[in-house]
Amino acid sequence: MNRVPMTLAGEATLKAELDRLKKVERPAIVKAIAEAREHGDLKENAEYHAAREQQGFCEGRIQEIEGKLADSQVIDISAIPESGKVIFGATATIINVDTDEEVTYQIVGEDEADVKVGKISITSPIARALIGKEVGDVVVVHAPSGNIEYEIDTVKHV
Repeated sequence: MNRVPMTLAGEATLKAELDRLKKVERPAIVKAIAEAREHGDLKENAEYHAAREQQGFCEGRIQEIEGKLADSQVIDISAIPESGKVIFGATATIINVDTDEEVTYQIVGEDEADVKVGKISITSPIARALIGKEVGDVVVVHAPSGNIEYEIDTVKHV
């Protein structure tokens, strides 16, 4: 079985969603189904069918989250001593060699990635180029728009 890397924050987010689904959403759906059943004929009862469909989505998401948590390898980046090398969970500030534009990314698992807040997936082209490199190294990112060179400015374990 392949273990999928995940940060502590990613694990906490999934666990919180799972807890909400099991303790809030699931009981609310069961209650909605019970109320819809009281309205009579189930064949033509739109409320009943909508609640059952919602139940299917909820149960599917619960199974998906449980599977992801079971297959995950949680990595606590703050417990790893800083070496200046880019590893999973590290936050790297990189500078575009051509434009001098500076950007900071944290390398996270696929489910946690959100470019808007500076989190990129371990499988993204930028992350693949950065992994294993050190501060001061120049890396070439093979992007759809062409090759882009970045210099690694800082690496932090936050």
